[in-house]
Amino acid sequence: MNKLIVSPSPHIHSDDSVKRNMYGVIIALMPAFAGAIWFFGLGALIVTVVSVAACILFEYLIQRFMLKTKTTISDGSAAITGILLAFNLPSNIPLWIVVVGAAVAIGIGKMTFGGLGNNPFNPALVGRVFLLISFPVQMTSWPKPIISRWNIETLFSGSDYSQEYIDGFTGATPLGVFKGGSGEIPSSLEMLMGNMGGSMGEIMAVALLLGLGYMLIRKIITWHIPVSVILTTAIFTGLLWIFNPETTQTPVFHLLTGGLLLGAIFMATDYATSPMAKIGMIIYGVGIGVITVLIRVYGAYPEGVSFAILIMNAFTPLINKYVKPKKFS
Repeated sequence: MNKLIVSPSPHIHSDDSVKRNMYGVIIALMPAFAGAIWFFGLGALIVTVVSVAACILFEYLIQRFMLKTKTTISDGSAAITGILLAFNLPSNIPLWIVVVGAAVAIGIGKMTFGGLGNNPFNPALVGRVFLLISFPVQMTSWPKPIISRWNIETLFSGSDYSQEYIDGFTGATPLGVFKGGSGEIPSSLEMLMGNMGGSMGEIMAVALLLGLGYMLIRKIITWHIPVSVILTTAIFTGLLWIFNPETTQTPVFHLLTGGLLLGAIFMATDYATSPMAKIGMIIYGVGIGVITVLIRVYGAYPEGVSFAILIMNAFTPLINKYVKPKKFS
């Protein structure tokens, strides 16, 4: 029985395509990439280039020699995986670890399930969590931004900056300080502009918000997932802060740290791993926000966004089953 029904013309035409949207996401990531280079220097550029090149290479090799299918490296999805993986890494991480993460992200997180559109989990986060479990020391040695290390006196003194001075200063992220590490928590303005320790893509909130605005205007994503993640996190942490301000941080602190905006805007919204219906997207986003806060406040690990997104990725098929998009007929 033929269940395909073709209605009479006129038909709605759109110039959207997977390739067009993927390159749109890459453009949206560029402000954060520029911010990473500004704050972390050449290391941020090198890590990102290696990550992107490794992801594209592994996808090509797997498709060409293992799956023996048509290569799809030109659609931009492998490049996005590489950028997002790099954005979840310290800028001083050894490059061989970056290559290992790329192999896991593409080989296990994506191609094992059949490639683009078939993966149940976000590939970049699969690679990131694998590296975090396998190389915890290298993955949590956060370099301090170069700008914050250059005081005015040194900057105008003509002194020669040694390599030890430029690359040797590491410290805890704001969430790490909050969970018991040593150091001073940056101000809200510093966190908004990126002057804090952390992974390359999480530090500059204003750049991530610019990327969100671009993708919303281009209609690459809808508001439902990022807004539901952000609002849930703000409400949950706000209630905790009101009732116990001595042991918790403000909602602004939680929104500007730990990669929450990076995850909510660029990783939770992955087409293949997020729900299709708008109500489903909101349920999915609320789940990510709740799990993130639970891990941050009550768990031993200071971060939480990566784990929260992967957990809700696993619930996406269930959400799609019970929350279906509106029928056209």
